[in-house]
Amino acid sequence: MTNIPEHFQINSQGHLEVSGCDTVELAKKFGTPLYVLDETRIRQNCRDYVAGLAEAYPETQVCYAGKAFLCRAICCLVEQEGLGLDVVSGGELFTALKAGFPPEKIYFHGNNKSREELALALENGVGYLVVDGLYELELLRELLGGTGKRQRVLLRLAPGVEAHTHVYIQTGQEDSKFGLAINGGQALRAVKTVLESPYLELAGFHAHIGSQIFDLTSYEVAAGILGRFMVEVRRETGFIAKVLNLGGGLGIRYTREDKPLPVREAAKRTGQMVREVFAALDYPWPKLVLEPGRSIVGDAGVTLYTIGNIKTIPGIRRYVMVDGGMADNPRVALYQAVYEAVVANKAGRPAGEVVTVAGKACESGDILIRDIPLAAPEPGDILAVFATGAYTYSMASNYNRLPRPAVVLAANGQGELIVARETYEQIVANDLLPPRFCGKGVREAVEG
Repeated sequence: MTNIPEHFQINSQGHLEVSGCDTVELAKKFGTPLYVLDETRIRQNCRDYVAGLAEAYPETQVCYAGKAFLCRAICCLVEQEGLGLDVVSGGELFTALKAGFPPEKIYFHGNNKSREELALALENGVGYLVVDGLYELELLRELLGGTGKRQRVLLRLAPGVEAHTHVYIQTGQEDSKFGLAINGGQALRAVKTVLESPYLELAGFHAHIGSQIFDLTSYEVAAGILGRFMVEVRRETGFIAKVLNLGGGLGIRYTREDKPLPVREAAKRTGQMVREVFAALDYPWPKLVLEPGRSIVGDAGVTLYTIGNIKTIPGIRRYVMVDGGMADNPRVALYQAVYEAVVANKAGRPAGEVVTVAGKACESGDILIRDIPLAAPEPGDILAVFATGAYTYSMASNYNRLPRPAVVLAANGQGELIVARETYEQIVANDLLPPRFCGKGVREAVEG
């Protein structure tokens, strides 16, 4: 029972509940694998960010980072909570537009936006383009030149801060594919290029130092570096930034060893640190933007699997196989991510057996959790893996031609489908079969 995060419950039947929904019943109704999101938790995380930041800083905007998990329902939810939206691709932008999300509240990121993606953004009046390279400035010149339009931009900077997190999700250091380097003058050259442009309006600067961060001093260091650069820009050009976007990256609890700050407190402390930085620099306070994703939806999610084959290797290991795995959650294979879980239909029982949870993909590395104590797992049981609201569905694949799972939003005892389960027909929908492979004569054609 100690594995169960405090915002989940165990009902009178001994089953795991999410926002009043019995997860065993959800699995019966919608099938497995199944992503379940706690709507109440997501909304509370949104509100805590907005309130915490506003307590500490005069002008703020919280934007949800869509890359964590995005669908039309989530776009509508975060818009209802007053958040903006951070997108990083044409597909994410298109999703937001189809959901009716206000384009002026969208920040469009990406280190290699295509001409087509930029055109889509410009045609739909996206609020801010976050420019991540000099090549992008050239594309914008070609797209906007002669149109008479102006586009607001932020320049993404590489502050040289290495956040204490997994190396694959560090993004703020100098040796990174993201951002214009402050050291060496590249960022300053980009500033001058934008200021001289008749079709671009420089609003300010952006940086994102990484993900799953617990030490807030990393943000303070980044804000100090950016602030000193902004002072240099003012001295060189007279430009005063109106917007400072510090990205996201706040960590969540995946296991009992993780000790993240409460969202509201973390947002408030971040605002206080940034305020102190700019007061010390005697620089006008820019609008402060944060872009949390994982810390809004991550701990609100649980993935349900059905247990099938169980394999015991005497004296070595007991494998519990589930009907999903690395196709619906690649984070373990990519980042060596660690999760906690319970048997949802035995959530009130002691976890007395140490097992390894394996997926069904044809890979030896398809392991979801190693050496976890569970309550007497048996075929047909429902396994619930916690903290899977972020970077699971959004990173899911059709490896082994497995369909992507459905997504259910749980609130006040009701579960609503917000993403339908993919079907086999949808998997083959884009396959093309040339006529020479069809009908009679196929063997003769192949054999020459």
